[in-house]
Amino acid sequence: MPPEPTRDPDLAIVDPHHHLWPDGSAALGDMSYSVQDLRADTQSGHNVVATIFVECSGSYYTDGPRHLRPVGETDWVASQSVSNGLLSGIVGYANLTSEPAELAEALDAHVEAGDGRFKGVRHTVAWDANPGVFASRSRPPPGLLLDSAFGKGASELARRGLVHETWTYFHQLPDLCDFARSHPDLVVVLNHLGGPAATGPYSRRRNEVLEEWRAGITALARVPNVVMKLGGIGMPAFTPVEFLESTLMTSARIADYWGPHIRHCIDTLGPGRCMFESNFPVDRRLCDYVTLWNSFKLIAAPYSRAERESLFAGTARRTYGVGR
Repeated sequence: MPPEPTRDPDLAIVDPHHHLWPDGSAALGDMSYSVQDLRADTQSGHNVVATIFVECSGSYYTDGPRHLRPVGETDWVASQSVSNGLLSGIVGYANLTSEPAELAEALDAHVEAGDGRFKGVRHTVAWDANPGVFASRSRPPPGLLLDSAFGKGASELARRGLVHETWTYFHQLPDLCDFARSHPDLVVVLNHLGGPAATGPYSRRRNEVLEEWRAGITALARVPNVVMKLGGIGMPAFTPVEFLESTLMTSARIADYWGPHIRHCIDTLGPGRCMFESNFPVDRRLCDYVTLWNSFKLIAAPYSRAERESLFAGTARRTYGVGR
C-alpha cells in the first residue's frame, strides 16, 4: 500500500509528546528512536514547528546520588544537535515523593542541564488492582495522587512554574480532579486521553469503560488547570488488540474508530485545553507518522480553523512556552 499523502500540509504542529531511545534500551523492548529518526518523521510531510521530549527512563546517570540520576536524561537530550524547533522543550522525571531537599536539588539540576528547555516533570500514577492490566514501567503504588508527600512535591513544581505531567487510568480521574483542585496554580497535563483501559478484564467491558471514562472527562472540564493530550492510541493499554493487529491501518480507519472519543474530549474541555500528541515511537505500532497526523486532522475536521490551530499547536505553545 503506497504512503498516504499529507493532509493540510501547511497547518503548524507542535508535537508535545515523543520519546527518544537511541540504544533501544527501553523497558518496552527494542523501541529504538534516535534524533535522526525524529527528524525523518517530523520532516516527512507535516509542518512540525516544535517538539517536546517526554521522559522515558533512558540515558540516566549510572552513578552518583539516586535522586539525581534521572537528570542524565535531561542532560543527554539537551546535548543533541537539533534544528527547526525539534526538542524545544524537555519534560523529565523526578520523584515527587522525595524529601524536599532532594527534590529541590533534582529540579535545580534538571533546570541547569536543560539549558532553558526544561519545562516540567512527569511522575506517572497509572495503577490498577488487576495484574492483567497493562502496567506502566514505574509501577506506582495506589492512591499516589492523594499522598501528602506527592502533594508537597507538586506544590514545589507550581512554585517554580513547572508543569506536572502524568498518565492515569480512567477510574483514577476522580482522584486527578481532587489533586488538580488542591493545586490550582499548577498546570496538570494529562497524557493519553485519560486512560480508557483496554487490557485485562477491561478488554471485555469496553462500553462500560468508555462510559465511566466519559464521565471522568466531563468532571475534568470543571477543573481549569488540567490540559489533555489526545493520543496514546497505539498503546495496547488503551486500544483493543484486535484493532491494533488489523491490517491496512489508514488514517480514515483510525479516525472512524477514535474520532467520537477524541471529539468528546475536545467538546468537553474545549480546544484550548487539548493538544494532539504523536507518542512516537510507541504509537508507531499503529501506523507511521504521516498517517497518524492525517488521522488527527480528519478527526479535527469539523472544528474551525482557529480551533484546529489550538489543537495542533496553540495549546502546546501556551502550555510549554515553545514554538512562538
